[in-house]
Amino acid sequence: MPVEGNWDLSISTPIGKIKAVAEFRREGGVLVGTAHGAGEEVPLSDVVLDGDRLTWKQAITMPMRLNLAFAVTIDGDTLTGTSRAGRLPASKVTGERRTLHAGTGR
Repeated sequence: MPVEGNWDLSISTPIGKIKAVAEFRREGGVLVGTAHGAGEEVPLSDVVLDGDRLTWKQAITMPMRLNLAFAVTIDGDTLTGTSRAGRLPASKVTGERRTLHAGTGR
């Protein structure tokens, strides 16, 4: 299942829902990515696609400094899974792939 593209993510955390966009692409045959949200852009690390299971890590500073580890399952243009920040309880993650609409460039 290809994962490349932009994904609108919703993360249900103890402090409320956080919206973010994750972008996945191939560079030199390696899957890499970037996350955008809460006014910052951060690189994704350890991006691994194994069948329909996708995992990655990222460090954020807003709304607080955290190291996050994501584990999601991709089903077509949707994904579901969890995000963990250290010892904190896992947060539910859902996402939808952005599609390009003909003639709009979006």
